[in-house]
Amino acid sequence: MARIAVIGAGLGAMSAAARLAVAGHRVTVYERSETFGGSVGRHALHGFAFDTGPGLLHLPAVYRDLFVKTGKEPLERCVTLSQVDPASRHVFADGTDVSLPNASRAGVVAALDAALGEGAGGSWGAFLDRAGDAWDRSRRPLLEEPLRPDWQVLTRDPYPAPVRRRLLRPSLRAGTVAEIGSWELADPRLAALLDGYALSYGLDPQHAPASTALLPYMEETFGSWYVSGGMRALAQAVYERCLARKVEFVFGAEVARVLEKDGRAAGVELTDGTVAEAAHVVLGARPHPGLMPAQELWQDGDVTVQPRPEGSAPTGRFMVLLSLRGARSADAVHRTLVHPADGAAEHEALSGGRLAAHPTVTVLRPDDPSTRPDEAHEAVTLTATVAPHGQVDWTDEALRARFADTLIDTASAAVPGLRDRILHREVRTPAESEAETGAPGGAVPAPALAGARGGWLHTGNRTRLPGLLLAGGWSHPGGGPAHAGMSGALVAGIIVEGDGFRGSQ
Repeated sequence: MARIAVIGAGLGAMSAAARLAVAGHRVTVYERSETFGGSVGRHALHGFAFDTGPGLLHLPAVYRDLFVKTGKEPLERCVTLSQVDPASRHVFADGTDVSLPNASRAGVVAALDAALGEGAGGSWGAFLDRAGDAWDRSRRPLLEEPLRPDWQVLTRDPYPAPVRRRLLRPSLRAGTVAEIGSWELADPRLAALLDGYALSYGLDPQHAPASTALLPYMEETFGSWYVSGGMRALAQAVYERCLARKVEFVFGAEVARVLEKDGRAAGVELTDGTVAEAAHVVLGARPHPGLMPAQELWQDGDVTVQPRPEGSAPTGRFMVLLSLRGARSADAVHRTLVHPADGAAEHEALSGGRLAAHPTVTVLRPDDPSTRPDEAHEAVTLTATVAPHGQVDWTDEALRARFADTLIDTASAAVPGLRDRILHREVRTPAESEAETGAPGGAVPAPALAGARGGWLHTGNRTRLPGLLLAGGWSHPGGGPAHAGMSGALVAGIIVEGDGFRGSQ
């Protein structure tokens, strides 16, 4: 039995902590804030409640595995999961409207043909077939095993883009999300649909590699799930599982540095000078070299120093939390995306660190009594992907108010009479995210993606300092609840099984 120090209490870090405690280790989690969950937060006001991070769960099998491996109570006994059906509704600038069923390829194809015209469903289905090939090629090294020493195999994009032949000019293949939309999907509404998937994961379609196709494939194959009580209820369940396995939590405890002794991690020192010795340290926050004395976490040649394409800076979330008078309509859809007429203008604004005049807006309307004071009211969340704090001054109150108005006006296409129903609105920007999570600029980590010379991969779970491992959204295999949970499983496997661990079988 070894002492293990975990830095941060996000989903990835807690997933690792629970697994390590079951394996017999003494685990202590040090969290800089006063609560658990990291970016999976909850805002409550006057009987209304809102998720302030991800609103839906994809690949629930990740957390089913966690709960099976760490105790007798399965996930469904700890939280209530329900499939969101339809999975999403899409409102396009020309007035076209389509709702896509959950986890039904045939249903999606039929819905697109009916709404967008014959052939639209077939075009999207053919794209998903190619995305499925990419999933099969990259799933294991990208998601199910620690980042390999020869991670360069993931620098090649697994998406089998069709050749685009041009008279007397070199043939081309789509290398980005935007190029897939333009060259393979043809219908601009299908391109906007694909853009929406990328943007929801914090990816700029203009620069995100073609392998981003794995994300819509994942959602449309394995489904979208809502956790009753919001995603915070999932974080609560993971936290309680940790407590049941005797994991100790120390809140309000910011780690100043990782201690090193005899060439390996030896514990942590807090900002108040407290020292805690440990045989292993798991860093579940964004890694930065300043955590370690006289040694970098990474060096030239490691994944973290590979350049991303120019203009592909991290992104954050801008959210408007709306408390509404009036009941949720019976035909309301849980998740609606309202797409702009000019997606390219949104991409350019995002790449340039500017606000889009017409952003893609996600509207969440959960049918969950815990989100509202009574049935005569409704809680609605509007979200847009934006440049991080620093590129945009998200402390500027006038700018915040103007952009909130933009989101409300846009969302009115999905919620008729929206503005007249507002009782209260709360604005959350990357500035709040930075203050709460410590992520520079309030940036949100995207899932790891193959291709683009490794520029969309994350730091491996192993580091150059023995005994120091990385978990959570800023490490392999990247951001989002499912991916963070995978990172926790990988880190626990490395510590428990040693250097021979190669991932789940």
